Amino acid sequence: MPVTIPIKPAVEITSENKCSFCSGSICCTYITQHIDTPRAKTDFEHLLWQISHENIRIYKDEDGWTLLIETKCLHLQIDGGCGIYENRPTICREHTNDYCEYDAPSEDGFDLYFADYDALRTYCKKRFKKWDK
Repeated sequence: MPVTIPIKPAVEITSENKCSFCSGSICCTYITQHIDTPRAKTDFEHLLWQISHENIRIYKDEDGWTLLIETKCLHLQIDGGCGIYENRPTICREHTNDYCEYDAPSEDGFDLYFADYDALRTYCKKRFKKWDK
């Protein structure tokens, strides 16, 4: 996932004004889906199929395994605002920016991160000694 390092202004940043300082609207450029912890070779083969598609990443953090789909929200405006703010989905309304990508890259919290097929396959070959057999 590309990381935009924000320039922090000389004013106090609060959760009420933080989004207006975020230059990349980072939280609106991807979606995530928690997945069952892969255990068997067939589970990892399925993940290899998924990560073989454009804009798909996989990570593991303290909450478990997650499929990361890099895709910009269709309602994200050029200025970073929400084009359907008054009618936005509940998940957007409940999203908290108390600590978000503006504060630190998400990757800082990843135990494992797979950016592409090759990275995940390398992990699979280490985890399963007989992967290619």
